[in-house]
Amino acid sequence: MGLVIIGIAVYITKRIYHHEEEKKDAIRRIRERGYILALTDRNTLNYFLYRGEAIGFQLDLLESFAAYLGVPLRIIASEDISKLYYYLNYNVGDVIALNLPVSTDGKRLVNYSGFLGETRLVLVQRKDHTPKFIHSLADFSKRDTVHARRNTFMSPYYRSFLKLSARRPVLVENPDISQEGLIRALSEGKINYLLCPENTVMVYKRYYRNLDASVVVFPLYSYAWGVSHNSDTLLMKINEWLAEVKKSGELKKTYLEYFANQKIADNMKSDYVSLCGDKISPYDKEIRELSFKIHWDWRLLASLVYEESNFRLGQISSRSASGLMQLMPETAKKMGVDSIASPVQQLSAGVKYLLHLDEQLPEEINNPLERIKFILAAYNVGIGRILAAREKARKYGKDPDKWDRNVEYYLLRRSKKDPYAKADILNEFPTDYTTEGFVSDILNRYYHYRNNIPQ
Repeated sequence: MGLVIIGIAVYITKRIYHHEEEKKDAIRRIRERGYILALTDRNTLNYFLYRGEAIGFQLDLLESFAAYLGVPLRIIASEDISKLYYYLNYNVGDVIALNLPVSTDGKRLVNYSGFLGETRLVLVQRKDHTPKFIHSLADFSKRDTVHARRNTFMSPYYRSFLKLSARRPVLVENPDISQEGLIRALSEGKINYLLCPENTVMVYKRYYRNLDASVVVFPLYSYAWGVSHNSDTLLMKINEWLAEVKKSGELKKTYLEYFANQKIADNMKSDYVSLCGDKISPYDKEIRELSFKIHWDWRLLASLVYEESNFRLGQISSRSASGLMQLMPETAKKMGVDSIASPVQQLSAGVKYLLHLDEQLPEEINNPLERIKFILAAYNVGIGRILAAREKARKYGKDPDKWDRNVEYYLLRRSKKDPYAKADILNEFPTDYTTEGFVSDILNRYYHYRNNIPQ
């Protein structure tokens, strides 16, 4: 009887241990899902659109890390940091990719990665001395209100500010507005005082030149990414990658590109910065209207146009494709346009061609997203090659109605000499044209458009 009890105890212990190990194996979860899901916010430093391209400090680092893992990247963006933590805590997202202050409060919430850098907490105010200029924290009175972004990770530093100012000012923590939005409100006179990381405000001071950030509230503190306490394997991979990008200088280069670059301030003057409006291109109105003809989200069609021409008129490829939609001469002629067609005519011809491709695809491809992938691929390499790749996929046991790792697999391994060869090894199927990444690039950009531009 005793041996039976011991055996049961050992079995239960192993099951519990195995369960805990599975909970902590975040890398396995990411690979099974097929992509890493990162959590960040939208502003002209971390993550934004500029002339149709998604850029930002955190985005660049995330793309580097995703490439290190060998998986695609997906992003959830929110100005509310508590919402991002909620997503992390319930395994909706894998990592909070922000410059999270390393604090005692924060350590109860997340496991921090290695440090990304360090900065100070400063008081930001207008130089015009209205309502009064604060030279030191002792200058505050009980009538003063200081704003800050709500951020649990910053709580110890906010408490330090209240202590040093003898709790005279009222501290208002704002949950649903970005740091950039608060800085803009301060510059426009809507608020009078703001607590902000020094490296962030120094970027925006190049644009909002009426701001002062000379009063230091808290000395140097470190900042990092955060993962859940059940993500040991992911934390290990992040720190491995971080060591590499620090050693290679990639981290420093990326930091300077955003935090020490006048172009970031200049970008804020553009109509095509997502934080300044809802424009992707000069042709948004036309793209919106034409998207109804193919029942696509207009932002998906815009992503295709960007992929083809970067929204630039007069583009001619080495293969003579031209215009906003980069149609080949024979295709353009069939769609009723020529080299002197207007932008609207070019876009209309491209949409007409998309409809033409859709009509030629078999009805068996009935999943809407899969069908879009096939249409995009056919737009790039021609419907004939796509149909041939479907047959090859069917012949060798793949699903002819699925794109990723099925029809795409055989399209990339197609050989002119032997399009239906029996071997199934990359080296035996040299690619005779370039298409890899075309579909995924358009869809990834579309996801960024959805994150930053309203429907």
